[in-house]
Amino acid sequence: MRSLTDHRAAALALASPLPTVEVPLDDADGLVLADDLRTDEPLPRWDNSAMDGYAVRHADVSVLPVTLRVVADLPAGSADEPVVVAGSAARIMTGAPVPAGADTIVPVELTDAGTVTVLVRDAPAPGTHLRRAGEDAVPGDVVVAAGTLLGPAAIAAVASLGHAGVRVHRRPRVAVVSTGDELVPPGSPLRRGQIPDSNSWLLAAAVREAGGEAVRIGPVPDDVDALRDLLTGLDVDAIVTSGGVSVGAYDVVKAALVDQPDVEFVAVAVQPGKPQGLGRLPDGTPIYTLPGNPVSSFASFEMFVRPALLRMRGLADVERRTVVAVADDAWTTPPGRAQLMPVRWVGPDRVVRATARGSGSHLVARLALAEGLAVIPAEITQVAAGDHLTVLRVSP
Repeated sequence: MRSLTDHRAAALALASPLPTVEVPLDDADGLVLADDLRTDEPLPRWDNSAMDGYAVRHADVSVLPVTLRVVADLPAGSADEPVVVAGSAARIMTGAPVPAGADTIVPVELTDAGTVTVLVRDAPAPGTHLRRAGEDAVPGDVVVAAGTLLGPAAIAAVASLGHAGVRVHRRPRVAVVSTGDELVPPGSPLRRGQIPDSNSWLLAAAVREAGGEAVRIGPVPDDVDALRDLLTGLDVDAIVTSGGVSVGAYDVVKAALVDQPDVEFVAVAVQPGKPQGLGRLPDGTPIYTLPGNPVSSFASFEMFVRPALLRMRGLADVERRTVVAVADDAWTTPPGRAQLMPVRWVGPDRVVRATARGSGSHLVARLALAEGLAVIPAEITQVAAGDHLTVLRVSP
């Protein structure tokens, strides 16, 4: 059997950053920056006030109290360029450029707030409440680096450089295909032997959570030729299937792809998720074939597909955040196989199995409680209460 680590590496090797596109800044949230963005100007571009108050020469407020003439009124955005000379002051708002001659901002709270003259009762040290030009960045500095996931703070930084658009890696477009004659769309009447298709919804949501665009296709009947035609005719960046990859008589995905030279089906030393497949279709599209049991699909996506999608998006860090937690119950693990146990939190650092009635890969109803995946190494055969576990956080 292939180790969990080796199969994860094989899955990741199929992925590379997607081509870049230019998008308006309004559409950049959640995308990954393709190029370094440098500033051509100092940031801030000029000395400006950090407070509402009065721009003064500190020499004029060294003896207090003192009354000064107000020679200008400078709101934020003002283009006026007054000069503060001896015995004068300029009323100034936060963010407004500091006028020539001034070297200190006196907060309005330390004055009588006058508009013709101003009585200064107290004053800060020289240079106080001034934001200096270039304090944030100087020309040539990288302000936002390539590979940055653009969120609110990064988008604000891009906007501060004056960019209305930005070059990013586009989102991966991922086809999600669930297979099985037993599957029917949710809400449809069920006859004996049929179940609602949950996997395509699970995996489509997982694709979107990973930053991709999901194209949900399913359920697809167990028809080898039809499935082969479907898979080879999709115009997407990656394909994820669920079901039909084991050794049963109706394992349609394996049958449809077994003749593809660049697709392999392997047993991975992990529970759940032992039967796996991956590779490239003739047009180069990466395909990941996951087991059909819902917990297996969920765990397999987290370990093998999600990192690949993050790499396609242009991210260097493709790992889930891990934490160390304490097991609050006990369970056995399969000999010689790593285990991916869905867990939920019962305290700040304590977890129990989310599927408390067992670790079966079919237990979809209890999967909704999962907040993490405990990764149990293959050499561990028993988890005892009090053991320290490595847990992948799969929910906030």
